[in-house]
Amino acid sequence: MDTLRASLNHHAERVWEAVAPGLPAFSVEVLTEIDSTNTELMRRARAGTLSPTLLVALSQTAGRGRQGKAWVSAPGDSLTFSLGLPMAPVDWSGLSLAVGVSLADSLHPEVRLKWPNDLWWHGRKLGGILVETANPGATQGTGRCAVVGVGLNLATPVLPEMPAAEMPAMPPAGLRECLPGLDAGALLLRVLLTLVRDLQAFEALGFEAFAQRFAQRDALLGQPVRTSDGLTGEACGVGPDGCLRVLTPEGMRDVSSAEVSVRPC
Repeated sequence: MDTLRASLNHHAERVWEAVAPGLPAFSVEVLTEIDSTNTELMRRARAGTLSPTLLVALSQTAGRGRQGKAWVSAPGDSLTFSLGLPMAPVDWSGLSLAVGVSLADSLHPEVRLKWPNDLWWHGRKLGGILVETANPGATQGTGRCAVVGVGLNLATPVLPEMPAAEMPAMPPAGLRECLPGLDAGALLLRVLLTLVRDLQAFEALGFEAFAQRFAQRDALLGQPVRTSDGLTGEACGVGPDGCLRVLTPEGMRDVSSAEVSVRPC
């Protein structure tokens, strides 16, 4: 644990040194344990604390994924962090997709993106993204805050014995399968600097600046898919607003990430 904490502190300091000159008031915190990095930054944002903050946790006791799913992380086996930034893009659509593109480009050419918020390695889930926003200063004329939560497996998770019906639809993968020897501190430095730059690019240019990069990594493109509300068809990429386009027997449908989850058939 001490070695892991030292590595994270060292690399977090390097992140701060690189980011702070261009992002005033940027701070970095490394915690041994917390309920959820996203939950904590959302608490702060709703209380009016909007300064740019990177919060890294060695362990989360109540990590959250999209649609309330739990994210379980053990010290050393994964990297979990949240980045809170005041942002004012013209259009927020497609933000989680842009985050996925940024992370995948920093990791490996063969990492793919499963709409809207999962990173895949050879058909298995490598990590996930949870983007939330808070607007505590609306009545005061101040900006909105985005909290970008990221969980990346380093070690390949070992699933406990369970009935086949309870097994996850997507088996997990770990980054050490493609990047042997990588630790959480080095991974943090590897992804964070590019992520900050890409979030600033998204604020200025929107999802359009990331659409082609997403298309090159789209794991669902051309695949038969089924949504959690029963829609079936062929995934045909994403629209300019980041919605998944699905060709159904009744025609093309745009699916919002707020509505459903999607799985390959």
